[in-house]
Amino acid sequence: MKKFKVLILFIILISATLSAQEKSLQNWRPNDQRGINVFENPVEDTVVFDGFTVRVGGDFAMQFQGLDQSNEAGTLLELGTDFNLPSANLNLDVQLLNGMRMHLRTYLSSRHHVDAWIKGGYFQITNLDFVQPGFLEDLMQYTNVKVGLDEINYGDAHFRRTDNARAIFNPFIGNYIMDSFATEAFGEITVQRNGLLAVIGITNGKMNQNVVVNENSDNKPSFYGKLGFDREFDEDLRLRLTGSWYMNNGTTTGTWLYGGDRAGARYFNVLHTEDQGGSFDGRYNSRFTKLLALQLNPFVKYGGFEFFGIFERANGRNEFTDPEDKEGAFTQLAGEMLYRFGPAENFFIGGRYNTVEGKMRESHTDDLKINRLNIGGGWFITKNVLTKIEYVHQSYDGDAWTGRFAGAEFSGFNIEAVIGF
Repeated sequence: MKKFKVLILFIILISATLSAQEKSLQNWRPNDQRGINVFENPVEDTVVFDGFTVRVGGDFAMQFQGLDQSNEAGTLLELGTDFNLPSANLNLDVQLLNGMRMHLRTYLSSRHHVDAWIKGGYFQITNLDFVQPGFLEDLMQYTNVKVGLDEINYGDAHFRRTDNARAIFNPFIGNYIMDSFATEAFGEITVQRNGLLAVIGITNGKMNQNVVVNENSDNKPSFYGKLGFDREFDEDLRLRLTGSWYMNNGTTTGTWLYGGDRAGARYFNVLHTEDQGGSFDGRYNSRFTKLLALQLNPFVKYGGFEFFGIFERANGRNEFTDPEDKEGAFTQLAGEMLYRFGPAENFFIGGRYNTVEGKMRESHTDDLKINRLNIGGGWFITKNVLTKIEYVHQSYDGDAWTGRFAGAEFSGFNIEAVIGF
């Protein structure tokens, strides 16, 4: 209880002293409550260019965790109730010219890395006036071009996930079990017009960059895209539906779609034994090669009620698979229901149910199954300061699991304090 009181006091002090920058940039998603339910960067120019502008922002997140866990063998570590390692981001957004912007994010502190390092960044163009005033302006008023090494726009779930310390857009503590998030060298074109949306992109399929070509590297590129619509019918009703795809035919590239987050998972030390465990336990990554992934995302907001869903199918081969065996596949389903209320929807309550089921290869007789339930809520103390609490229960079901995962489950509560500006 004493530690909980310290956390609440810390949140109140931060909310009273934080003075966030109010600079707005062109075609930019605000890094605070205003960015909730913003997906692709807005294509409309709502900000007048006022010369070269540098915006320094940041994120901070810390959790108070109280989880219990068990498995059939009784080998999992006993978990206490205490604070996790806080995480922090440094964000640089630079307006270079009218319609030209740069973004860079550095992880200052993360679970998986002890040192500061650059997560990624991109260069964005929304007009071509630097070529010639008015050049292709009829096309560019609907078009956004991005080039860089950063997260790619596959699916809609990555817009609602926690990105190390940037947890202000995630209504819960952890990300989805199959966490579709990859940072690869990419080029991407997005077109948005009259509520319709189209994305086409290409990457080099690598998270760790190198130029060596040998028998251990086939250097196959990845291709991805998205089609959908996003429309507000009136001030109460908004509907969005998108379908995305990601494809890589290589055996050494394209394996990072569900393992590209190098910051670490949010539920600390779950599923760990004395000699086994890592920073990403609680998630699942099949590590398929020759991967084809499809994700369908419905989003509905009616007044304060909000629904977000995932139907995802990923199939491919695994590096340990017998060449004569057929490919495996996994299906991820998720449904998230929230109710936002208060004078500026600064309170919310809700739940999320997330399942993953499938086989590493077709010859396996039983499916691997993971189920997770989250129930919780949150309070935006200011638009930059959020505190949230949740109950989580996750289980590994079926006879296909072996070792520390056989009959494994963890459950309990988490409290998280988040700052974003």
